[in-house]
Amino acid sequence: MRSVLARHLCFAVCSLFPCLGATALHGQQTTAAERVTANEAAAVFGTTSSMDVLDSTRRLGAGDRLSYRVVEERRQPVALTVADSGEVEVPLIGRVHASGRTCKELAQSIKPLLEREYFYHATVIVGLDAISAKSRGRVYISGQVRQQGPIEIPPDERFTLSKAILKAGGFADFANHRKIKLVRKTAGGTGQTTIVDLDAVTVRGELDKDPELQPDDTIIVPEKFVNF
Repeated sequence: MRSVLARHLCFAVCSLFPCLGATALHGQQTTAAERVTANEAAAVFGTTSSMDVLDSTRRLGAGDRLSYRVVEERRQPVALTVADSGEVEVPLIGRVHASGRTCKELAQSIKPLLEREYFYHATVIVGLDAISAKSRGRVYISGQVRQQGPIEIPPDERFTLSKAILKAGGFADFANHRKIKLVRKTAGGTGQTTIVDLDAVTVRGELDKDPELQPDDTIIVPEKFVNF
């Protein structure tokens, strides 16, 4: 038996309070209501011990400030900041890529690194303390929209395809809403294309079909073959 059982566990708790409730948006001073929310989020962060409640929606970016702790260690959380390189410096294991990952994904990526060398079992908690005001990058939109060109990804919201269309002024008159191309770069440098039916989102309310955008995504809105 190892004397130290799972001292380092990777857990990210943010489901009830988005990534444990951001307390400082755009560098502005927090209000009393924001401080109350932050205190509630901190309480959740300090007591949780289940990876089932990890946030799996909001993606982290450079400048975000995080709290990190290992349940079994019974120690105070450690403050981490996502560097411009997109990495965080995690105790014992060093740099881990965080940008573009959710709290849950970051926790899951740290867990096996700890268990490989330091712990028999690991449960890690990662929470978002403050959202950076830095842009998450850009997406590019062309075709049948009112305003073509690059769009900045807001730092403080889940930015989806439908939101990008709205920021581009909406569809042009002859846009094909049901065959929008979403082109995303893969690790090999090639592009992976997904066809999105946005009517499923805006007309039928199927929100799970509204993909979250990532930096450098390209959106192409084609023209309908028959316009009437």
